[in-house]
Amino acid sequence: MALHSARDSQIFIIGCGISGIGAAQKLLKHGFHNVHIIEATARSGGRIRTGRLGDNVVEIGANWIHGPSKENPVFRLACDYQLLDNESMSEENQAIDIGGHPLFVPNYFTSSGRKLGPETMEPVVEFFMNLLERSQQFHDSGGEPLPSVGEFVKAEAERLAPEEWKEDQGNTAIRMAMINTLLKLECCVSGTHTMDDVGLGAFGMYKTLPGLDCTFPEGYEGLIDHMMKELPNDIVLYNKPVKCIHWNYTKNGPDTKGMLFPIMIECVNGETFAADHVIVTVPLGYLKKHQDTLLSPSLPLHKLHSIQRMGFGTNDKIFLEFEQPFWDEDCEVIYLVWEDETHLTDVVSDVKMSWIRKLIGFTVLKPTERYGHVLCGWIAGRESEYMETLSEFEVLHSVTQLLRLFTGNPTITPRKLLRSQWFHDPYSCGSYTYVAKGCSEYDIDNLAEPLPLKGSNSKPLQVLFAGEATHRSFFSTVHGALLSGWREAERLVSHYTPASGSFSSKL
Repeated sequence: MALHSARDSQIFIIGCGISGIGAAQKLLKHGFHNVHIIEATARSGGRIRTGRLGDNVVEIGANWIHGPSKENPVFRLACDYQLLDNESMSEENQAIDIGGHPLFVPNYFTSSGRKLGPETMEPVVEFFMNLLERSQQFHDSGGEPLPSVGEFVKAEAERLAPEEWKEDQGNTAIRMAMINTLLKLECCVSGTHTMDDVGLGAFGMYKTLPGLDCTFPEGYEGLIDHMMKELPNDIVLYNKPVKCIHWNYTKNGPDTKGMLFPIMIECVNGETFAADHVIVTVPLGYLKKHQDTLLSPSLPLHKLHSIQRMGFGTNDKIFLEFEQPFWDEDCEVIYLVWEDETHLTDVVSDVKMSWIRKLIGFTVLKPTERYGHVLCGWIAGRESEYMETLSEFEVLHSVTQLLRLFTGNPTITPRKLLRSQWFHDPYSCGSYTYVAKGCSEYDIDNLAEPLPLKGSNSKPLQVLFAGEATHRSFFSTVHGALLSGWREAERLVSHYTPASGSFSSKL
């Protein structure tokens, strides 16, 4: 069998999100010439997707740079490309540590049409954040008392709240209802149906970086555009969904122009591509749905079990544009508190009838000079998946009625609506990864393990795995995705000996 040099090796990357783009950039910089990206859709960016609501730029997918400081590769790229404003890049902003939760100025509205002041609600937020902080400590200390974050937070809230608010018992019920809203908010943060599905012991593995979360003034896709400009124009093959990656493909593999290849990539349209190496960057949701057919031979059992154990959920956005604001001028987030939800739960009893109750509230797009009067609503879980099945008119009607109920203003009418539908996107199947009950960082490592496995007699490093689910920093989805793409590119670089440029036996 002829040996391929590093320069001649055929490398295909499945998926043109930031992970795949990052891997391609690094491989090309290291002298690999035959690098191609196969993308199922007509666009680059994956779950980075910028859209428009009227004249306003809005983020359908990734929203913030979480932890924008020098340790964050996404932030460094954004600074290099000059995509951020001076405030976001300032040393002061980089030094602020928000622990993964942005510091927003809130307005609180209740289902009886009341607007509550911070003196009533701020103690609840502080109380809840302390419980969340405690729930992260079991990752290092062990001995978690309950299986999930949701069970722990609810049990501790019910145990401690009577003593915490004994001097203001008249507000206990509304404060318990606020905890429900905050639990639903955490479902959005984690991308899960319920915090009862998020493993308590693994929750603390999320490591956040310092920096005040920031956004791209001209849209997150600007980062993708700049990265793509550094790649050859013909590197991406668009509109080519992959049906199956055949690795260890017969004894000698497909023969192309006298060269033998161990991998054959079969697309849905019947096209095939021969490869030495494939980097798979598809979302975990897609892997979960197609784990039995995407690779042949199929994935080893331990990788399959890790895919099954890890969580992947939906977090959707509902953008609304208004003629005039109903919120305070300095307001940055609006919380909706159902006064009858005093029993702690972060799911609804009837999804079809009550899905709107999972909508926790809205962030206000700032600055007003750029966005006008636009809100971004947040909803997670099966309630968001059901919302995706409704018509735009039905969603607008439900959200309008919700806002009229909570503000007590029967004339509030959003003039435009735009929503995400990540669960029904056939190549995403949801939003992002979380650590589910029963899984750990070892499952992440299992996902990242290349095929064939170590110790195999087969040609090494045929199929490599990247994407946010394969990196331990996936709390920041974009950050983890980019790092994982770089990691797999570097794995291939180190696979080749610098002296001869031919295959090394090193893994």
